[in-house]
Amino acid sequence: MTVLLTLLGMWAVTFAARLAGLSLHRLVLPPFWLAFLRFVPISVFAALIVPDIAGSPDWPKKLIACAVAAALLWRTKALAWGIVGGFAVYWALRQV
Repeated sequence: MTVLLTLLGMWAVTFAARLAGLSLHRLVLPPFWLAFLRFVPISVFAALIVPDIAGSPDWPKKLIACAVAAALLWRTKALAWGIVGGFAVYWALRQV
């Protein structure tokens, strides 16, 4: 029963946070906050990726794969191509 309550609690918190975020577009935010919010996804992504690359013994391979993924993201503007390309390069480098 505690697992079910934990899952329901996690769902409620996540749903509330997402609902609040989706409701923000109805408000007129000042330009400062709009500019600030544009960098939140980039900051979160960097906070998740950089410690994994820096703390890994095979960091050169991961760094090359991240560079390829970044180039693909910049060139295609498609997240899926960046993820697939980065993983493909990393897996290929691991086989070498």
